[in-house]
Amino acid sequence: MEFSEFILTPKVEGATLETKSGSVPVTACLTGHHLILYSHDGKNDELWILHKNVDSVEKRFSTDRTTLVLKCKDLTDHHICMPFAEDANNVSESIQALSELKRVSALYPFFYKPKFTYHEDGYDLFCPETQISSVLEKSDQWRLSSINLHFGTCPTYPSQLIVPKAVDDEIIRRSAQFRQGGRFPILSYLHTNGRVIMRCGQPMTGQNQRRCKEDEKLVNTVLGSSHRGYILDTRSPQVALQARSKGGGCETEFNYPQWRKFHNNLQKFTVYHDSFVRIVEACQDLSATGEKWHNKFEGSGWMSHVKDVLSAACLVAQCVDREGASVLVHGSEGLDSTLLVTSLAQVVLNPECRTLRGFLSLIDSEWIQAGYPFADRCFHLVYSDGKSKSEAPSFLLFLDCVHQLHIQFPLSFEFTTCLLLELHKHTYASNFGTFLCNSEMERRQHKVRTRTVSLWSYILSETCLPQFLNPFYQKREEAIWPSVASQSLVLWDTLFLSAIIPTEEVEKVVHDSFLYMEGLQHQITSLTNEINLLESSSISNGRVLQNDI
Repeated sequence: MEFSEFILTPKVEGATLETKSGSVPVTACLTGHHLILYSHDGKNDELWILHKNVDSVEKRFSTDRTTLVLKCKDLTDHHICMPFAEDANNVSESIQALSELKRVSALYPFFYKPKFTYHEDGYDLFCPETQISSVLEKSDQWRLSSINLHFGTCPTYPSQLIVPKAVDDEIIRRSAQFRQGGRFPILSYLHTNGRVIMRCGQPMTGQNQRRCKEDEKLVNTVLGSSHRGYILDTRSPQVALQARSKGGGCETEFNYPQWRKFHNNLQKFTVYHDSFVRIVEACQDLSATGEKWHNKFEGSGWMSHVKDVLSAACLVAQCVDREGASVLVHGSEGLDSTLLVTSLAQVVLNPECRTLRGFLSLIDSEWIQAGYPFADRCFHLVYSDGKSKSEAPSFLLFLDCVHQLHIQFPLSFEFTTCLLLELHKHTYASNFGTFLCNSEMERRQHKVRTRTVSLWSYILSETCLPQFLNPFYQKREEAIWPSVASQSLVLWDTLFLSAIIPTEEVEKVVHDSFLYMEGLQHQITSLTNEINLLESSSISNGRVLQNDI
């Protein structure tokens, strides 16, 4: 494919870039993947705007110029004024066409040549062999199966999977035929007490309450003979019942006697998208003030979704940690709401998931390798008129929930919230191949691993890593239990207000926050030293008193 066929006007002289500090004369150049703005005054760097990052292009006409407003998926916008309407129209059409490319091999990650030095391949950060070694250190009840080596058992699962040792591959194959999309129950997390979190798709029981003895054996084997577990269905009882008419359904406790089923209703991913559109509109409405803005903010429902997902994740974490029970999580397809719950529960329970490498590995295993359809869900964000029914900000909701945990436990995370912003940006438009395609099967077909660079390689590089590390990190071995009360949850301002808050102000807030944390840490250290001195003095005085007696 020739990109030149989409570029109607490759270069526009006499344009200006409107910024918060004034107008900057620029030359606009279009390439196959970027709009490049060259400054004329020599004071500003070049601005490279990836076409894939542009969600929509608005044209605003006046008597002497036409302004293009590029609204981007990272929730920023760029205002570019052009002297001639024809040039503006051509640039607009070119950017819209190039931003909508769906052919995977034509995307920028396949053309990107890194300018940074990295010493490890980020694609090797997570691998099933490493995970099974970690699992076997805690329990010998699991094994690594290659039943999905050619993706025939489940097209959205990875080629190798951790399954119970007591069941053979034929049982697994029958279970996959009984679960939606072939997504049979697999291990997500093994806790220190031996209890597990598993995830899968809904059972295809249908209206006749069809059963699958192989699936029952697979699920019941996980518990052994002496333990009980919970099946968390992320749908309401009514929705789960309605699913029977389409061939779906839920487990009957009679066939899974050691499991207790309960429902924790989370919204469908389409609802998340509508809510996200409304909160972005509220945050970028500069005319709304006071009560009007608050009503728009509350009416979006976004923070309610954050609360509901965090509550469900904490519920699963409590079952595992406090009650010593294993949990199987699923909704319908075993995707959006399921992955939200299982991944957040691990951040709550597992201190390794609160380290930078551990967090990236979590995203790799629970989202990328788990078959979350990034290509479908993240094609557009909020501004485009061409949104499809498969688009949703579920992964962004996960990042927001982690942001809430970070706000409440700032010293318990090795990384800063800057990492979460970086992940959001690269999810929708990136130089890297990490979030390309919908599954490992598709990534293998397009040779993503060998033809692109991993985002993890960039984040873990020596030049990039320091900006994401939390200097006040203190490893906390136990679980973190957040407050999910409405008053404890806050707006992710550095994301949602990025279009209206100057970058320097955001940096100042982050800097001031670190200074506050540093001062707080000094106070804690000082108080600890004083307590130790008092205890030492008390012990010494006690010994003297005993000797005198």
